[in-house]
Amino acid sequence: MYKLTTHAAIDEIPADAWNLLAGDDLPFMRHEFLAAMEHNGCVGKGFGWIPRHLMLTNQQGQIAAVAPCYLKYNSYGEFVFDWAWADAYQRAGRRYYPKLVIASPYTPATGRRILTGDTPRRAELTQALIQGAMKVAQELGVSGLHWLFTADDETEIMRTEGLMPRLGCQFHWSNHGYGSFDDLLARFSAEKRKKVKRERRRVLDANIDIRRVRGDKVTEAEWGIFHRLYEDTFDKRGGIPTLTLAFFREIGRTMGEQLLLMLAEHEGTIVAAAFCLMGSQSLYGRHWGCLRDFHSLHFEACYYQGLDHCIEHGLTRFEPGAQGEHKVARGFLPTRTWSAHWIADAQFRRPIGNFLDHEIEGMEDYIAEMQHHSPYKTESV
Repeated sequence: MYKLTTHAAIDEIPADAWNLLAGDDLPFMRHEFLAAMEHNGCVGKGFGWIPRHLMLTNQQGQIAAVAPCYLKYNSYGEFVFDWAWADAYQRAGRRYYPKLVIASPYTPATGRRILTGDTPRRAELTQALIQGAMKVAQELGVSGLHWLFTADDETEIMRTEGLMPRLGCQFHWSNHGYGSFDDLLARFSAEKRKKVKRERRRVLDANIDIRRVRGDKVTEAEWGIFHRLYEDTFDKRGGIPTLTLAFFREIGRTMGEQLLLMLAEHEGTIVAAAFCLMGSQSLYGRHWGCLRDFHSLHFEACYYQGLDHCIEHGLTRFEPGAQGEHKVARGFLPTRTWSAHWIADAQFRRPIGNFLDHEIEGMEDYIAEMQHHSPYKTESV
């Protein structure tokens, strides 16, 4: 009924058809975003992300579903950590890499990974693409197939198809109809409310001004400054800054209406910046960098400015990025995230499944513990 094909470049799939299926709330799944990575050397053999995008067509040859898929030779940039699995394979004399990963590279944001648009046949298409992807994995002889940060409906279908779910935790914010930032803070306990106000005041007292600039209004010079800050953050943490300046400039041209830069200026000089992606209903925090350390500036640029933006523009959700328990005190609550995994080798499938079952129990305990630290008054939760 359906035909699945793989594609070594996203430009082999028409951008308008891809974006129609992606919808308007997942900017990191847009054709322009993924294409800019390929155009500017952010993925490929050098970083171990080899495009193998999936396209499902119906009997009439129409594109019915797509998914961003990569042949991976490492686990970098995934944010669902499986290095222990790779080590176990190596100790057993087996090969863990390559594997297949369905994700938006370097982007730990949640949402649909199987793009179908809004159709009553979504469940059917999702199932067909999952089954087709598993056949591709078997034909390629990879160690496994991994779907990262999946939507809830996908996760359940993947479970029924024999994939093993993995539970994670991030800290997200939901908009409960707040009219202003002060309205949000009114739902906090007195102690937590005072802490946030004190942090925001410290930034003002340091004579720092923050401009929120949409991507299509960012100048070439501002992109250059931001990228230097982005690279500096990775250098400080010993990471690899995979996203090039040319990548940011390209998405600024091609999808700038869905990008947001927070530019922090001190005495007329940009000293810090935070980069976000904007969907129709959600804000996604991604990258941050600073030239100098200013007390609480990270919280202001990466969290409070984003919350302000969401409230002002009626966005319903804010995902400020992976990890970070410090986000709880600032209004972001523990939120379940899911991935799903198919392991080809039966010898490893069972122990990995047992590990995931125990991990889910531990993660549920962690989520419950983090919920106890919520800054919201009991009646506001």
